[in-house]
Amino acid sequence: MFDRLEDLLRRYEEIMNELNEPTVTANQDRFRALMKEQSDLTPIVESYREYKKAKQDAEDSLFMLESESDEEMRELLKEEHSEAKKRIQELEQELKILLLPKDPNDDKNVIVEIRAGAGGDEAALFAAEMYRLYVKYAERNRWKVETVGVDEIGIGGMKEVSFMINGKGAYSKLKYESGVHRVQRVPETESGGRIHTSTITVAVMPEVEDVDVVIDDKDIRIDVMRASGNGGQCVNTTDSAVRLTHYPTGIVVYSQTEKSQLQNKAKAFALLRAKLYDIEQHKAHDAEAELRRSQIGTGDRSEKIRTYNFPQGRVTDHRIKLTLYKIDDIMNGDIDELLDSLIAADQAAKLLKMNTQ
Repeated sequence: MFDRLEDLLRRYEEIMNELNEPTVTANQDRFRALMKEQSDLTPIVESYREYKKAKQDAEDSLFMLESESDEEMRELLKEEHSEAKKRIQELEQELKILLLPKDPNDDKNVIVEIRAGAGGDEAALFAAEMYRLYVKYAERNRWKVETVGVDEIGIGGMKEVSFMINGKGAYSKLKYESGVHRVQRVPETESGGRIHTSTITVAVMPEVEDVDVVIDDKDIRIDVMRASGNGGQCVNTTDSAVRLTHYPTGIVVYSQTEKSQLQNKAKAFALLRAKLYDIEQHKAHDAEAELRRSQIGTGDRSEKIRTYNFPQGRVTDHRIKLTLYKIDDIMNGDIDELLDSLIAADQAAKLLKMNTQ
């Protein structure tokens, strides 16, 4: 590990030297590549430099302790040595995590698709609430949300909604939301006070470029039509909505939220590319012994990753056995504790796997 860290430190110093050259901006592609590499290496280099300083502090305090006779000074040096050793252990763990292979999609924007599953209107209402949750979470992170398509029901629910979240690192956080979410509560329409259980599915896909997924023109049918449902001014009066049908997979995507047909077409193609890329990712992962943690299912209650129990005010993530009693905060987009815990569990599993290989 430390040989690799030394190599990365040398590489970082080479990059910094090149970036300090007056002519570095002459080649913009090279400049951007250097800036990206420098940004990726900075947290590793900073932690490694701190680790080396802690190692030096531990050695210095031990050396001084051997020649010190004053008891008060000896106690002080022992304390410094102990603190340095503790910090060394913390930094070793931190460096191991930083050196884990990085998901190449982590820095990408995401496309999220929420579908009502089991539970009828109550599932559609919960789908709308989960859409609001992710919009609120995006706002907390100063990310931009763009709705691609939505199929609403009259009482404020959504049978289906797809939207884009644009923000650095969006996929690294939200990828853990893929799966079946279960809600347990008493619907407003339930006169007997009985708790109902409903489900929705959430699919989180990285936004991909044209070069990542090539779509052949002959494999696509493009239909344009007037938008349906609640729309803004002019949305329902022109043929601006776009539906794409991908023949090889049978995937159909629909975008209606923009006034411009070109904008809706661009959003629809972005969603289709993300879906096709997701299919390829699943195929690659299915070839390995360990499947991706959160598979999208049919919306059946048994395929759950998380339960939102409103009567008890709790949210439970079943993958990591974590229960939080702050459902109101979570439904308002405060999901950092859930996501941070999932990230930590994922890193721990990867470290364990790496240590046993």
